[in-house]
Amino acid sequence: MRSVVFDIGETLISDTRYWGDWARWLGVPQHTLSALVGIVVAQGRDNADAIRILRPGVDVAAEWRARQAAGRGDYLDETDLYPDVRPALSRLRGAGLWVGIAGNQNAAVSGLLRDLGLPADGIATSAEWGVSKPGPGFFERVVEWAPGEPHEIVYVGDHPMNDVTPARSAGLRAAHLRRGPIGLTTTAEDADWTVDSLTELAELLVGRQ
Repeated sequence: MRSVVFDIGETLISDTRYWGDWARWLGVPQHTLSALVGIVVAQGRDNADAIRILRPGVDVAAEWRARQAAGRGDYLDETDLYPDVRPALSRLRGAGLWVGIAGNQNAAVSGLLRDLGLPADGIATSAEWGVSKPGPGFFERVVEWAPGEPHEIVYVGDHPMNDVTPARSAGLRAAHLRRGPIGLTTTAEDADWTVDSLTELAELLVGRQ
């Protein structure tokens, strides 16, 4: 193993603030929006459909731009990180592995993550690359970006269909993290590893070095 690349939402970062900010913008209780997100995810739909249920016909991208214009765009601080993130990433880097962060996010998230000073060698988002998961182009970019042959790169995420299966199809190794609504309610039969924490994953991967 030469590189480990991590998904962002519900892998490194809790989505609690993200959906809370949307609920405040839409003027609905956070619990209502969170419940709708759970419903659409269980149905295999885009989680933005939760917003469309509340505001039929809404252009979610345009609504997002309105949030940004109003100074209510994305924000991250240390409290958004899951507590095992820094120790696990540091453990992997300390063992000589290259650590990357890449997920389906807007370009602003890269800067927010860099501002957190995470122990990572590279940070990228789908908006910067112009390709998103689960499309094969995203994982082709991962292979170009991270050191090593595809089989020497591990992609880590909570979503079997967005993270694990397309990573494996691209020839990467894949770890399924049982975290968040999707990670806890799905299985990934094609994952090389299924773990309950990044601490557990770090120990597994370091033990293979």
